[in-house]
Amino acid sequence: MQRNNFLVGIILLIWFVISFVTNILGPLMPLIIQTYHLSLTMAAFLPFSFFLAYGVMSVPAGMMIEAIGEKKSMLVAFALNLGGALAFALYPQYLMALFSLFIIGIGMAMLQVIINPLMRTAGGEENFAFFSVLAQLVFGLASFVSPFVFSRLMHDLGDAAISNPIVSLLRHLIRYQMNWTALYWLFSFIFTLMLAILFPIKMPVVKLKEDEKTGTLQTYLQLIKRKDVILFFAGIVAYVGTEQATANWMSEFLRVYHHYNPGKEGAAAVASFWGLMSVGCLLGLVLLKLWDSKIILKITTLITMLVVACALFGDSRISLYAFPTIGFFISVMFSVIFSLALNSVSSHHGSFSGILCSGIFGGALVPLLVGAAGDLIGLRYALFILYLTLGYILFIAFYAKPIIRNKTISFKDIANKHPSS
Repeated sequence: MQRNNFLVGIILLIWFVISFVTNILGPLMPLIIQTYHLSLTMAAFLPFSFFLAYGVMSVPAGMMIEAIGEKKSMLVAFALNLGGALAFALYPQYLMALFSLFIIGIGMAMLQVIINPLMRTAGGEENFAFFSVLAQLVFGLASFVSPFVFSRLMHDLGDAAISNPIVSLLRHLIRYQMNWTALYWLFSFIFTLMLAILFPIKMPVVKLKEDEKTGTLQTYLQLIKRKDVILFFAGIVAYVGTEQATANWMSEFLRVYHHYNPGKEGAAAVASFWGLMSVGCLLGLVLLKLWDSKIILKITTLITMLVVACALFGDSRISLYAFPTIGFFISVMFSVIFSLALNSVSSHHGSFSGILCSGIFGGALVPLLVGAAGDLIGLRYALFILYLTLGYILFIAFYAKPIIRNKTISFKDIANKHPSS
């Protein structure tokens, strides 16, 4: 099919929305804890509810999309998102927050399964790599922007002198003077807008490649009996757990141990975490052309371990800068682990991808473990769990024996292509 630039733009917008909503939980965590007087364990059930949906829905979503098509599935996903956001905006209670995040998580999981094959069809297979990188950058930009939107919203709602139409409307809508819940009214508006945009759009028929198709139940059972499949699945669990535990707990850590304001310095730290992750992705693309991916995974994991130590035991300034820097060094880990996994099996890549995507459940499990441990031994020592997840990623870097390695070029090759005059 001919490239559809409008549809490519819509897909990039969807990536922006997914990231904007998904990664706001970190800055919110300290306020949620204070609002509901939660233990760290109870607070950790919030990201658990959201990422549990990813673990539950990644494979079924692929089956549903093949059955009813991309557009209907997309509309269902955004309708679920809207329902989840409105439920909490109207009834901002802790149990409703758990339910809301689970429903929104289901919608987000469905969207992520849909838009990769759709991007390949809309943008053209020859441009897929470029648009995939562009989508990563848009994703990172949204994660960077959302904490600043949160900070600005909290400032404006808290300042009686500010009374523009949007702020006035949100003040009228929020309940029990819980200003931070205004974000869920904002999310509801965004999801409604996305439904209005998508409804009239004609979607192309997506012909899934073999590595994008979901397999039979027998195929999945065959795969999960393999040791390497389970080990790589655990690698994705470890990476997403590392990412989400850092993003979700850094603001609370900075508040408790260094007395930083969650709505200002804490939100800025989370924003910088995602911003530096985008910068790291760009640098990673270059490094993957120069070095073997296993070497990059080993080096970045070891450096991350050192940066985590600085974040946990450095003084207030060092900790404030070290937490976001973790995002820079872990930025290439997901794609490297995922590619090492797929390049280690010769068939059933679509089913294997579904199993690996279910490993996003790590974003539910590890923050919950950190929260539970934090109630017993304090958040600082609870975050030592990151050394377990990073240690496992280091194990994967040594264990992986891909059938196909990433193609690299040497400095000698570059010199030969561009001889000095």
